[in-house]
Parts: sequence; structure tokens; C-alpha cells
Amino acid sequence: MSFEKLQVSEKTAAIDNESTTEKGQVSLKHGASSSSSDIELAGPTFDEPRTGRLLRKMDWNIVPFLSLLYLLSFLDRTNIGNARLANLERDLGMAGLDYNIALAVFFPFYVAAEIPSNIMMKRTSPSLWLCIIMIGWGLCMTLMGIVKDFTGLLIARMALGLCEGGLFPGVTWYITLWYRRHECGLRMAIFFSAATLAGAFGGLLARGIAEMDGVGGRPGWAWIFILEGIFTILVAFFAKWLINDNPETAKFLSEEERTEVIARLKLDRSALADEYHIKYLKQAVFDWKIWVHMLITIGIYTPLYSISLFLPTIVRNMGYTNETAQLMSVPPYVMGCVATISGGWAADRAKKRGLYMMFFCLVAIVGFVMLISTDTPAVQYIGTFLAVSGIYPNVPMGVAWNGNNIGGATKRAVGIAMHVGFGNLGGVISGFAYRTADSPRFFSGHGLLIATVSMSFGLSLFMHLYLVRENRRRDAEMAAKGLTLEDYTNEMKAAEREQGDYATFFRYTE
Repeated sequence: MSFEKLQVSEKTAAIDNESTTEKGQVSLKHGASSSSSDIELAGPTFDEPRTGRLLRKMDWNIVPFLSLLYLLSFLDRTNIGNARLANLERDLGMAGLDYNIALAVFFPFYVAAEIPSNIMMKRTSPSLWLCIIMIGWGLCMTLMGIVKDFTGLLIARMALGLCEGGLFPGVTWYITLWYRRHECGLRMAIFFSAATLAGAFGGLLARGIAEMDGVGGRPGWAWIFILEGIFTILVAFFAKWLINDNPETAKFLSEEERTEVIARLKLDRSALADEYHIKYLKQAVFDWKIWVHMLITIGIYTPLYSISLFLPTIVRNMGYTNETAQLMSVPPYVMGCVATISGGWAADRAKKRGLYMMFFCLVAIVGFVMLISTDTPAVQYIGTFLAVSGIYPNVPMGVAWNGNNIGGATKRAVGIAMHVGFGNLGGVISGFAYRTADSPRFFSGHGLLIATVSMSFGLSLFMHLYLVRENRRRDAEMAAKGLTLEDYTNEMKAAEREQGDYATFFRYTE
């Protein structure tokens, strides 16, 4: 059925007078002085089995390709760790902290790109914008394979960060255009699990490509960059046609299915404002809850990048050869992939995030304690499994938690970019976490990561307790008025549509 036929009156004149139809969003259309809404969706009409089939159809058409994009992105930014074991430093004349600097310069440019990129993605289209940034970082990756000195490597890493910066926050926001709040976590977990696959696949791939040493007069590490960059560019050319911009234009959905998806989202988002306006950007910037999540995130992303950049080095310093260390870095990532997807599924099912965040923080802390407290290789290696399995699930878990609790599309897009952007500053810290001078035990590096994860645990506990209390407070205020959430009419919701997550009918994910 056509959603234009489903209308309801709206008793407010405080809403903008112009039409604010946006891609992928439910629109409300207002006259200059009229309080009527020209377009309003009825609730979802599919039964549970049919809804399940619809979600599976969306999953197969959306999630796999997005996961491939992130696998390529994470592979391209972290393969320098594998290239290091293929004599990158020797060939470029690097010494001292040069390698750590090469890692760190990537992240300021990565962070700087995130908020502008999310705004551009909203103002253009996901298919076009993701295609553009993919071609950009694929070119940067390929050109990194022909650098001749340390300066050239730094410039290539800076450019790579600028091009890659928009992918993770952009795709995270894109997923919220399709799925309800408590359906996003699993999809984000599957999407981010590509990072663990990149860690596993990257070690195997680098081990094989490094054997091309001398081909075309280029060293083995150069071919790691060149081949992986070329493959990214090839995939980018298909992105424009494989990515559906929003439910309203999705070719893989029938007209009835499109209407159902939009109706489900509208019911879940509580009719909050979805149009672009600068005031929603300001709401995100001045929301203290987003800033707490940003601190939680930097405590997670610092060990995330430390592991992804240095795991082969950590394993090598347990007493193994370069080739063996490359291969031994694979199994921890496989376990991390299972933990990431399992954690996302469990959190979505329970409709909780904070408790799971804290659990995985504790798992990671135990892993790093095993690494720092002994020089027994077997115990240390088991510690890498726990560290990876504790850190990786908390990346999509954290961004889903924050995204669930931001009301309104524009505020959510900016808030997610702030969240991911600030967290990625942890990459600058991680670049110096494991210094050659601290090998083979890396006490300062392991100690730093224990501290950052402990901070994230404490702030997650604070945030969880606050959200539980706030939800109860809103329930009590509503009960005092003799109302329940089901009693709120479309007119009552429309009157608060610009208040975002501070609307009285909005409830936080704890």
C-alpha cells in the first residue's frame, strides 16, 4: 500500500513551514499556518515470520558488501604492521621512533575527515560518497608501495587517513537508516567483525605477498601495499551500483516492503526530527552524554589499534621468527571475530549495551594482565586471545550504544562521527604504545592499555547507572500524569519532535 494514503492530523504550529523530505527518512510536510500533516505512516503490518524474512533480505543485500568495504579499509590501514616484518624500516632507512611516527600521523587526518564526511554523505548519497572515498584510499594505498623514503611514507599515510576517515562513521550512520535501534548492534558487529578478519587474513596474505620480493624491482613490503590498494580500487567501481541509498529507493525491496521498513523505523524513532538543520549539529556538540561515550571510545580504540598494529611484533618478541609470528597472529583474530558477532547478537536480544561493554572490558583486562605479568610464551599467547576477544566486540557495541541513545537523524550522524572521531585519536597514542626500546616485555605498553580499558569500564558503569535512573525518572513523571508510552498520540510526539533524546517519550538503551 502507498504511504501517502496514510495521514493523521497534527496539532502544532511550531514546526517548520517547509517540506523537509530527506533521503531514507520519514517526512512530515507542513503548511504555512496549517497544523495538518500531509504524510504520516501507520504502524508496521507484517507479522513476525514475515518481518524475519524482510530482515534477512535486508541483511543479505546490505551487510556483506559493507563488511567487505571495512575489511579492505582495516587491511589497508594496518598492513604496515606486516610490512614492517618484511623489512620496511631497513629499506626506507627508518630508525628510532620513525615507525611509531609513521603509525601516528595517520590518525589526526582520519579524525579530521569524519564529521565533514558524514555531513557530505547525508547531503549527497551513500553510494556516491562511499565510492569516492574508496577510490581515494585505494590510490593512496597503491602509491604507498612506490615511496622511496621515510618522508614519502609519512605523506602517503596522512593522505590515507584523510580518505579512510569517513567510512566507519558513515556506514554506522547508514545502518541506522535501515534497522531499528535494537537491530543495529548485531549488524554493526557483523560489519566490524571484518576488522578481525582483516587481522587474520592480513597476516596470511602478507606472508604470501612478501615472497614477491624483487619482482619488478620492488621489495616484498611494497607489493603488500600495491596489490591490496589495486584490489580496493576495483571493488570501489562496483560500490555505486551495489549500495542502496535508502529504503525508499531500494531496488531489492518491493513497494510493500519499502513501506513496512519506513513504518518500522518511524515507530522505533518516535517521530523525532530527521531533517538537516544546524541546530541539531549544535545539540550533538553540547550533549555531555556523547562526550562521555567519546572517552569510553578512546579507552577502547587505543588498545584496538595497538593490537592491530603491533600484534605480529608482540608475538615475535615471545621468541618466534618473523614468518611464524605472521601466522600466529591469525588465530586470536578468529576468536575475536566470533566474540564480536556473538556479543552483538546477545546485546540486541537483551536490548542492553552497558552490561556487555563492561563484561568485555574485563575480558580484555585479564588478557593484558596475562601479557604483562609473565614471560612464559604460552601464557602470553593465550593473553592475546583474551585481549582481542575483549576489545574488538566493544567497538561496534559502543557505537551502537551511543547511536541508540541519540534522537534525530542529523544529531545522530554528527554524534556518531564525534564518537568515532575522538576514539580514533587513540590511534595516535597506540602508535607509541609498543616501542622497540621496551621490547621484549613491553611493560609500558601493556600497562597503558590496562589503564585505558579500566577507564572505559568505569565510565561504562557510570553511564549505565545514569541511563537506568533517567529512564525510571521519565517513567515516574509520565505515570504521575496518568500516561504511558502507548498513550502518546502522534500530535503529542510531534510537539516534541525537535527535542531529540530529551523528548519525554524517548527511552534510553541502558
